[in-house]
Amino acid sequence: MRIISGFFKGKKILEPVDSRTRPLKDLTKESIFNIIAHSNKFDVNLNTSKILDLFCGVGSFGIECLSRGAKSVVFVENYEQVLTVLKKNLSSLKKIENYKIIETDILKDNFNINLSSKFDIIFLDPPYKENNLEKILIKIKNLKLLNKKGIIIIHRHKNTKDIFPSNLKIVEEKVYGISKITFLINLN
Repeated sequence: MRIISGFFKGKKILEPVDSRTRPLKDLTKESIFNIIAHSNKFDVNLNTSKILDLFCGVGSFGIECLSRGAKSVVFVENYEQVLTVLKKNLSSLKKIENYKIIETDILKDNFNINLSSKFDIIFLDPPYKENNLEKILIKIKNLKLLNKKGIIIIHRHKNTKDIFPSNLKIVEEKVYGISKITFLINLN
């Protein structure tokens, strides 16, 4: 796994040693960034974007955003073994300080992120077996984490059938191997 483009292009990203974590594959990641850059279905500029990377794992998506010049990234993860790898990956990016790590379980009912800003891109990469995605998306809405013109990107198994809250609309959906990437916009 590597950084595909930007300031740190070609830099290796450390991967976890256990099988509970499923890092985002380079081909899938590259496709996501091509859609962000070239889609006419939403208007997001990565260079001015604030990113929220939920279930961030080793940080592959958020680190790619930092490499490509994102304004800031907030990484959210609670799995201790992966957090160690995430911190090593981020510390290897010399001179990068526009990120924050929040160590919490977003699946808990009392989940709350006390942040002073909204996000332009929210990326969710929950475990494939997680079937309560709608609850997380409702939390995102209730906490007002997404900017009005922002997008939510979800990485799931291609056979997963998710229910989305009525305020979100699918604008793009692609399948890559066993992965499905869904792009949602806020209708409110």
